[in-house]
Amino acid sequence: MAGLRMGEGILRRKPIEHIEDTEIRVGPKLERSLGLWQLTAIGVGGIIGAGIFTLAGTVANGTAGPAVVVSFLIAGVASAAAALSYAEFAGLIPKAGSAYTYGYAVLGEFAGWFIGWDLLLEYTAIVAVVAIGISGYFGFLVGELGADLPNWMLGAPGTGDGHRVDLFAAVLCLLIAGLLNLGIKSAARFETVVVVLKVLVVLLVIGVGVFHINTDHYTPFFPYGISGAFTGAATVFFAVFGYDAMSTAAEESKDAQRHMPKAILYSLAISMVLYVAACLVLTGMQDYKDIDKESGFSTAFKSVGLSGLADVIAVGAIIGILTVMFTFMLGVTRVWFSMSRDGLLPKWFAKTHPTRHVPTRVTWIVGFASAAVAGFLPIGEAAELTNIGILLAFVVVCVAVIVLRYRQPDLPRTFRTPWMPFVPALGVVFSIWLITFLQWQTWVRFAVWFVIGCVVYFGYSYKRSELAEDTTATSP
Repeated sequence: MAGLRMGEGILRRKPIEHIEDTEIRVGPKLERSLGLWQLTAIGVGGIIGAGIFTLAGTVANGTAGPAVVVSFLIAGVASAAAALSYAEFAGLIPKAGSAYTYGYAVLGEFAGWFIGWDLLLEYTAIVAVVAIGISGYFGFLVGELGADLPNWMLGAPGTGDGHRVDLFAAVLCLLIAGLLNLGIKSAARFETVVVVLKVLVVLLVIGVGVFHINTDHYTPFFPYGISGAFTGAATVFFAVFGYDAMSTAAEESKDAQRHMPKAILYSLAISMVLYVAACLVLTGMQDYKDIDKESGFSTAFKSVGLSGLADVIAVGAIIGILTVMFTFMLGVTRVWFSMSRDGLLPKWFAKTHPTRHVPTRVTWIVGFASAAVAGFLPIGEAAELTNIGILLAFVVVCVAVIVLRYRQPDLPRTFRTPWMPFVPALGVVFSIWLITFLQWQTWVRFAVWFVIGCVVYFGYSYKRSELAEDTTATSP
């Protein structure tokens, strides 16, 4: 009987019809102040960044060659199938937490916990990876200016002679945490302005770079075979799902039910067009074997005699990639806030600032955690922490949207995923397929984090969950 009760407990669901009432009763709320274009800017800010300015060069150089554009297209198709599922949920459940909240409401508490716990690690690692990417451009720019910084502060241990810590990357993480703690209105204004600047830099790269393409650099197009393109897709995947982190801000949107689905689709469409064009320019300007893994575009422009523009790109990359850090740190803090408000983590973490209405405590914790990862892990090792959990989150959301469509077909949906169930099923297949290309070390890290999560859930969260005592909770 005890086993049966526990089985029912881990499958208890948040009733969608009562989520709003439950969370008003439970505790702290976030301030609704974001409009459609601010949400879209946050989405674009999360998608475009390290993918263009860092990972495009990394994957082209050692994994896919010119077929890096195919890697982005593969990742984009998988991401689009999931994005349509996210869009349906975002209009239906306009609350903080994104995949965590959707999984909790449809598949049950343990599924929600599983995704939420995983996203805490994944999003934090993404913030760190992006900070390291920015640091690479910062190092390039400092070198161009003739400055001579001490080696100990220029990279994580093992990344270069005398490197002890990537100090610039660590400090950036703390600065973004400070920005988010100013309040969502102020932070979103900054994000929107910087996203506009970033898009202008990318357009400058494409507009000028296209005149320096040497088509011979496209041969061979698949130097590492088709498998290289798919391996590259698994690597760059986190660069095409910033809308996932953006959707965690649903509770801070003025009209989330109408604006969230649009913002998700707009941000992905804009970003994919820019990704494809930028990758074609990068691999056309320079032989893939010569592309710098950390500051690809700057070195590519320098190689064709455009050193001045290379410096502009480096500055633009430093400023622009900040928005990716912003979006994903926003995402992890809102997931953590939601899990704590639901009782799955201590409610101390859900405490919001009395006037700024932001979860200050978790924001600073994430800031310091991401700073530690960015400062002491090489970009490759940090990046390996980022992909498997997001892919599994996509699987959960795509499965959940199918289940809910058939379980409760009459719920008022402001956006409906087309070609049901083919599109979300495609998202599931693509995501699982991409997971198979990840390194075994990634699976080990994931398994360790999952085991820790199970200990926390069954030792703490299961009994302290709000739904453990909530009479409106839905049983399987």
